[in-house]
Amino acid sequence: MAAGTRVVVRRRLSPAEAAESGARWADVVGILTAVGPGGLRVRPDRSPGLPEVAVAAADVEAVKPVPPRRPRRGRPGEG
Repeated sequence: MAAGTRVVVRRRLSPAEAAESGARWADVVGILTAVGPGGLRVRPDRSPGLPEVAVAAADVEAVKPVPPRRPRRGRPGEG
C-alpha cells in the first residue's frame, strides 16, 4: 500500500497496554505516511492535533484501505 492512502491498521497492543485496556488489539484510522520493512506510520485523521502513530511490522495484524471521510455537514440553520 502506498503512502497517502487512507487506511485502518489493526495493531497488537504491548503487554502493558493490553493490561491497562483489557484488549489485545487497537485500530488506527488515518493517512498512511510511511511504509518500510520495519513497520509503518499513520497520521490519525479523526483529531488533527494527534501525533503520527508508528506501528512496528511485528505488531501489524492487518492493514486495509478505507474510503475518504465524508465531509462534515453543518447543523441545521448554519451556513
